[in-house]
Amino acid sequence: MITRITGKLVELSATEATLGIGAFEYQVFIPDFVRRQLQSKIGQDVSLRTIEYLEGNPQQGRLTPRLIGFLSSTELDFFEAICSVDGVGVKKALRAMIKPVRDVATAIEEQDVKELATLPGIGAAMAERIVAKLRRKMAKFALMIAQDLPPENATDHDVITEAYQALCMLGHSPADARQKIELAVAANKKFKSIEDLLEAIYRQQQTK
Repeated sequence: MITRITGKLVELSATEATLGIGAFEYQVFIPDFVRRQLQSKIGQDVSLRTIEYLEGNPQQGRLTPRLIGFLSSTELDFFEAICSVDGVGVKKALRAMIKPVRDVATAIEEQDVKELATLPGIGAAMAERIVAKLRRKMAKFALMIAQDLPPENATDHDVITEAYQALCMLGHSPADARQKIELAVAANKKFKSIEDLLEAIYRQQQTK
């Protein structure tokens, strides 16, 4: 199975990215939020984390392998989580993902069915189904930080998730917990442990 593809971004359409690799060009389907991140990279080398699926009707023997690409493994994990909800599937998830992962994950975590229902192809009933299945699994996605942060400055998602859960247990709302963590991560270097991150948050509060 192809899990990563790297090459020159030759062309970008509303639903596909074309990557040139040697003498070949590869078509990779992308959701809209990924397309927006790639708009400024045409002509440059890009690397996409990928998953494969078969498109077509197996009863007619017409199955075409397709690639779907993302800029990070976290985005890919989120997409697979959405696809795991009954009635969603790959095509519907691709069409629906017009907003950044963080925004959609936040809506799921906060059980904002009205917001989720505005996504293309996701009505109120489907939004409720998504919330019911995924709302307890969204913390690490809702806490995604900007993609342009250098890797050496990015705090491990496990540390962020544990700190978030700790703050919620202490009585902070999900939105307040996210804000405190984001401020600490933006103002500091990498945190190696939950204790380091919580201490930085505490110090921030003391300076206000």
